[in-house]
Amino acid sequence: MALASTPKVVLGSIAFAIFWVLAVFPSVPFLPVGRTAGSLLGAMLMVIFRVLTPEQAYASIDLQILGLLFGTMVVSIYLERADLFQHLGKLLSWRSKGAKDLLSRVCLISAISSALFTNDTSCVVLTEFVLKIARQHNLPPRPFLLALASSANIGSSATPIGNPQNLVIAIQSKISFGNFLLGLFPAMLVGVVVNAVILLGMYWRVLSVPKDEEDVPMEVVSEEDVTSHRFSPARMSHFPSQESNRRLNSSPTSIQSSPKANGSPVNLETLRNRLVSSENEIQRASSNNGLNEDDIVTTSKGVLSVEMRSNDGKETPSAKWKRLVWKSCVYLVTVGMLISLLMGLNMSWTAITAALALVVLDFKDAGACLEKVKRIMSVTKSLDFLAKIYLLLVQVSYSLLIFFCGMFITVDGFNKTGIPSTLWNLMEPYSKIDRPSGIAVLAIVILVLSNLASNVPTVLLLGGRVAASAAAISSAEEKKSWLILAWVSTVAGNLSLLGSAANLIVCEQARRAPGLGYTLSFWGHLKFGVPSTIIVTAIGLTLIR
Repeated sequence: MALASTPKVVLGSIAFAIFWVLAVFPSVPFLPVGRTAGSLLGAMLMVIFRVLTPEQAYASIDLQILGLLFGTMVVSIYLERADLFQHLGKLLSWRSKGAKDLLSRVCLISAISSALFTNDTSCVVLTEFVLKIARQHNLPPRPFLLALASSANIGSSATPIGNPQNLVIAIQSKISFGNFLLGLFPAMLVGVVVNAVILLGMYWRVLSVPKDEEDVPMEVVSEEDVTSHRFSPARMSHFPSQESNRRLNSSPTSIQSSPKANGSPVNLETLRNRLVSSENEIQRASSNNGLNEDDIVTTSKGVLSVEMRSNDGKETPSAKWKRLVWKSCVYLVTVGMLISLLMGLNMSWTAITAALALVVLDFKDAGACLEKVKRIMSVTKSLDFLAKIYLLLVQVSYSLLIFFCGMFITVDGFNKTGIPSTLWNLMEPYSKIDRPSGIAVLAIVILVLSNLASNVPTVLLLGGRVAASAAAISSAEEKKSWLILAWVSTVAGNLSLLGSAANLIVCEQARRAPGLGYTLSFWGHLKFGVPSTIIVTAIGLTLIR
């Protein structure tokens, strides 16, 4: 594709540059609007600058990817409600044989959960758990946080539902779930092991002594406190802004200002106090209305949920039995979804079907739900607008879907300028994957772009071109090129702290963990990330089939 006209090239580059800056640095001082708004801004500019027509902009949105992403998010919500992630957390400390064994478990559990439930979800639900276990055993948090983030990235490479860029690759390449898994599972498995060995080698001396040499004060954490930790994975987007992280993960002792609501500043600590008091009001109103079962309560995280409780506040035997049956159904539906994906059924519709099946299995009549929402709003009318929005949006990360829509339009507009094609034409002769040197050059290009422009835009910009170049060699090489793109773009996230959203999630979650705060520095991550990324990427490339 030749370069477009000069005005279109200039204006399209400006729109893409604005999108890139806001996607990589969502809180820049001159325009701190966040990633989602930045994505929509880039898309809007592509249309305003006439790089794309409105029809072309709508056509560039891939509904299959959005459907698959939405379905997997809903399934992860129900799995969290069914306590799956709590059970995974318990496996970390079950019969642990020391610090090195614990580190290996973090790597393994993080990788497996990321392959099935996305890397960002795994990092959200396991970070605070890992911190608690490290403090309980008086161990340094850094190697365990690095193990969690890096293994989550590596593990997510094995399946199409492991991370957003793999969703894009699976839909565009039409590679089935089973073939995708078979092609990348050996590389993922060896990569996790090699990554764990590198971590053990770097922190062997620290893990061999009972006292943390990073001077982390010893804090006794009870076993009950560790195993009873509750999570809410869906509240974090794959591209979390720093502001949203501060609001959702700030400790009780940290008071921060929220945006203004109704013309006056809202304090986050005040908001939480209001939520707690509204919880009491809801429970009192429910008991006054004779709601002994199926009462509405608000969890400690501010997430609305429904539980079956008796008058004395304890769960009744029938309620316990119903919840056990419901949890079993959630696990069966999830397993059925994975089996269907392995059988080669349409991934997007399979995920949506599983999500809707779980919604139906809730056995909640729509009219009754609306009536309960009405009761909630009546007893929480003292809450301001910000609190209500917080309660409603904390369940599902719809901002991620909007971000993807804007990104699809922006990247398609940038492709229309002809700049990516021109640059690829310069690199293509040296990036043929039928020879080792070509694979090495291609891997370096993908690794650099993934850290500069983020992995999903890199996949959208390079995917079709890399596949077309490989298809000229053979159909097998075309499939291999897609798998190479999935592997390198995912593992590239381990290079630096800013390389992937999973790293940022672990960093922010660890820093904001109540009573357990730990700051993972950029250079502390880079010292491990560079050798790990290069070694794991190189070894994995030799195992992709």
